[in-house]
Amino acid sequence: MEFVFGLFERGGLVMWPLFVCSLLSVTIALERFCFWFRERDRDSARFITDTLDLAESGDYLSAIKNCSEDKNYIMRVVGEGLKHREHGLSDVMQLAANREVEKMKSGLTVLDTIITMAPLLGILGTVIGIIESFDLLGASGIEDPAAVTGGIAQALITTATGLSIALVTLMPYNYFVSRVQSAAKLLEAIGSELEIVYRKSAVRRS
Repeated sequence: MEFVFGLFERGGLVMWPLFVCSLLSVTIALERFCFWFRERDRDSARFITDTLDLAESGDYLSAIKNCSEDKNYIMRVVGEGLKHREHGLSDVMQLAANREVEKMKSGLTVLDTIITMAPLLGILGTVIGIIESFDLLGASGIEDPAAVTGGIAQALITTATGLSIALVTLMPYNYFVSRVQSAAKLLEAIGSELEIVYRKSAVRRS
């Protein structure tokens, strides 16, 4: 721990915004992991099959009740579509799916910004450190090279820190983006399937 605090002190003022970036990255990543844990699929495949069968048979009340028993994002969207099926099932489901996708994307813009900003802050800290080293070189000449090389080594701490933060943030960010993309495709497929089932049911009733 002392080593970490030592690096932090040697890195200079730029280490503070880098610390904020790392704190935000960890906080958002943990929150998103908790979000996806709550939204895990559970037995959604079975629920979806049962709901579509009920909808195809025209038993919409049971289908809606079936959706309310599962809190997964898929069933929430399907339930919204079934509740307002007479007012444009596909449009209602699209709006509900958009709301769910926006929830899934929460915090990802911040992570994306940190991935870009952290290395730039690290480079900024390095440039400032090198400038200070050259100032020392101008003041002491070549009589004290240790002061110059020590200053450059100190300056590189911020670059290493910024790159480390970006790399660590990149992994969960890519994971969350892939989850959002997969969920969006799944919702689109289920929406199309439900619309087909609804039309079949309407034809049978007529």
